[in-house]
Amino acid sequence: MKFFDINNIFFTALDHPVSYLEFFGTAAGAIAVWLSARANIWSWPIGIINVVLSFFLFYQIQLYPDMFLQIFFFITNLLGWWRWTHPQHGEEDVKNELRVSWAPLNEWVAFFMIAIAGTVVFGFFAGNLHKLFPTVFPLPSAYPYLDSFVTVVSIIATYLMVQKKIECWLAWLLADMVATYLYFTKGIFLVGLEYFAFCLIAGFGFWRWRTEFKTYIR
Repeated sequence: MKFFDINNIFFTALDHPVSYLEFFGTAAGAIAVWLSARANIWSWPIGIINVVLSFFLFYQIQLYPDMFLQIFFFITNLLGWWRWTHPQHGEEDVKNELRVSWAPLNEWVAFFMIAIAGTVVFGFFAGNLHKLFPTVFPLPSAYPYLDSFVTVVSIIATYLMVQKKIECWLAWLLADMVATYLYFTKGIFLVGLEYFAFCLIAGFGFWRWRTEFKTYIR
């Protein structure tokens, strides 16, 4: 099980030790996000590899909300894989996959309220995990509220992505910017660089999906 130990170092870059776990988790995540930006169905199975490795990584650096988020991601990767390949009548594109679309405004009002309430509730819970379950979580959660914000917004973004809503990339951009700060602060340099790249890919994904949507109304 040494592969899953963050202290099992693969290489050192710019004086930063990179574990096997961090490297391969980062690589799988980068490939999955790039494929998502191109609306490629293979983003989902490759994403499953990323979330399994990320689960072990975040536990070891006390980003517990991020750790729990990987369980959600595992389930939604399976759901997204099925949803994109099984569009309902009238939802299909030329590849017989779910087509991209915009989310209605009333959903965004609901998502905004969920993001605020979810961050407060989840942040409070994460901040007390080491008191509630000291055997499982011997160290206190690092940045419980910021980490919870990333978790809640990522859940919203994932829901939108499963439904292939264009706005998912705006939600991802917000979550990725905060996550980039967190990961650099926690010393997982390679993951921080990956999430900085995710910010750029989120912009590309928004442009790409919006461009694809315009082809439907010509």
